[in-house]
Amino acid sequence: MLNRLIKLFSPARSDTRSSEPKVISAKDHGLRREQFSPNAMKVIEKLQQAGYSAFLVGGGVRDLLLRGQPKDFDVATNATPEEIKRLFRNAMIIGRRFRIVHVRFGREIIEVTTFRAHHDQSANSKDAEQSDTGMLLRDNVYGDIVSDAMRRDFTVNALYYDPANGNLLDYTGGVADLEKRVLQMIGDPEARYREDPVRMLRAVRFSAKLGFPISPTTAKPIRRLAPLIRDVPPARLFEEVLKLMLSGCAASALSLLREQDLFVCLFPGTEHCIVNGGEQQLKFVTQAAINTDKRLKQGKKVNPAFFYAAFLWLPLQAAVRKLMHDNKLPLHEALRQAEHGVISQQLACTAIPKRFLIPMREIWALQLRLPRREGRKAFALLEHERFRAAYDFLLLREEVGENLDGLGRWWTQFQEADEATREAMVKDLGTSGPRQRRPRRRRPAKRPESPES
Repeated sequence: MLNRLIKLFSPARSDTRSSEPKVISAKDHGLRREQFSPNAMKVIEKLQQAGYSAFLVGGGVRDLLLRGQPKDFDVATNATPEEIKRLFRNAMIIGRRFRIVHVRFGREIIEVTTFRAHHDQSANSKDAEQSDTGMLLRDNVYGDIVSDAMRRDFTVNALYYDPANGNLLDYTGGVADLEKRVLQMIGDPEARYREDPVRMLRAVRFSAKLGFPISPTTAKPIRRLAPLIRDVPPARLFEEVLKLMLSGCAASALSLLREQDLFVCLFPGTEHCIVNGGEQQLKFVTQAAINTDKRLKQGKKVNPAFFYAAFLWLPLQAAVRKLMHDNKLPLHEALRQAEHGVISQQLACTAIPKRFLIPMREIWALQLRLPRREGRKAFALLEHERFRAAYDFLLLREEVGENLDGLGRWWTQFQEADEATREAMVKDLGTSGPRQRRPRRRRPAKRPESPES
């Protein structure tokens, strides 16, 4: 499909901006209405019937041109958020910095955005506001389809499909970049990153997901501007981490994040341990990303608590060792104090909602309980809500070379065994060696009564 499209255009392109789009007809681009979400079609048709312009845009169009299967479909229109909401009873306006509309159809959400203009065209500070570093704090200046195309991040994400006539509109050379398989920023990359530092993370995510290299001009400012990521609210960065890790290409994304000095802005404690801890530290985090990709390819769910537990395990262990050495704390108390410090540091970078924070801590705590299998402890652990996640975490530790005396193999056999075999396995633990007992605490000697008393 793309080979046919590229022949329609001249190979040279001096500027990504064009007030007149390249119009590709349905017979040339090959996209069909039935490939798109029926609900997205309903939204567009209703907007067009009401007299507005409306197009499918973004990743849904891009992925279909690449013969992929989009996860969602976005709509762009000249209707304002308030006008969109009046048309759809199932619509909700969300966001303050960048107002968009979610139109809900059961579990599917169609995201509808109003055409954007450049923020310096606003006469009202309530619509557009920038920080001292250039980051857009508010960006709700509306324009037309041309200005909207120029405000999008990458050329491959700025292709507009009109289901009314089947035409594909390309204002930025996105089709040519799809053919060349390159990720190219629209406009001046440094200015665009300063407007929204998250675009650096999006560059990494799309590069990893699509297998496209980031063009030299688009990549050049990233390492220098990477610290700007720290100005982004932690809650927004948490969402970006989820997109990076749950895209099915977490291992590639991790490598690119570290290459571009972005990972240290998201997980500073983890990066410190990798840099100072040797090959096994990097292997642990990389294997966690690889395992996440494998699970997604198998159609299995991934709880963000698991990869956060894995990424923060390195600084957690470093803190535990230091507390046990410097403060002579027992393991359980050192773990409790280390958790507090590591989590506090991480929350300053990326938020971790409570629904993930609690399971993450339980996965860590169970690493201390899994070796203790005597009596009925193994049976009780098997019923624990987080056992499976903790067991997978245990296998990850062994997979990267940590010597746990075959503990993972024991738990694998225990899960697969019948009741009688399980009883025998637990009983055999008593013959594996002498059981260590905790030393009794001596009571202070009773002082003799004073003669004067």
